[in-house]
Amino acid sequence: MSARTFGDFLLFGVTAVELAILFPLTPTFSIADWIYVLQHLVVLGIALTRPPPEAQDRSLLTGAAVIVAYAYPYAQVAYLRWVPGDPGWPAGGLALVIAAACLSLASLLTLGKRFGIRPALRGLATRGPYRVVRHPMYLAYLVADVGYNLQEWNPGTLLLVAAGWASLAYRIRAEERVLARAAEWPQYRSTVRYRVLPGVW
Repeated sequence: MSARTFGDFLLFGVTAVELAILFPLTPTFSIADWIYVLQHLVVLGIALTRPPPEAQDRSLLTGAAVIVAYAYPYAQVAYLRWVPGDPGWPAGGLALVIAAACLSLASLLTLGKRFGIRPALRGLATRGPYRVVRHPMYLAYLVADVGYNLQEWNPGTLLLVAAGWASLAYRIRAEERVLARAAEWPQYRSTVRYRVLPGVW
């Protein structure tokens, strides 16, 4: 524990708070919810065992993007309690949410001790879903957002998603600036051409 940094304790604390918020906000747990619980438990273990970063982006703008990226899903839940939404296609939405949860967990397990809150270099993940796109965990977030909004949406949730996606785009660029310091990055970038959406971006 003496080797842990402030960032490690922050990751542990944020993840523990997310778990504490998840249970009262979720009256009944679906398979996707249990996958997310498992994912949070994995992150708790990573926070206590990961190595220090070789490089890290500590800029104010990146910090703001990270906060927005973490907060906007919970903001949607809170907003829907205040202003109820309309169903789109609940069954299709649930299928997308489950697929996103599985992709997110697979991405996290592939990242392992490389995972962090701020953009940092702890090695390069190139296996599993990282063979398809460079940021599969963010792809999982996008798919989950579409799924949740198909289950229930209103103009406010769409605005929150737009803010969240803008923060994710900024975060991706910030991460790639840090990852570019890895010797394997040029080869990986040429092999896996797309960041999030194959054939698009």
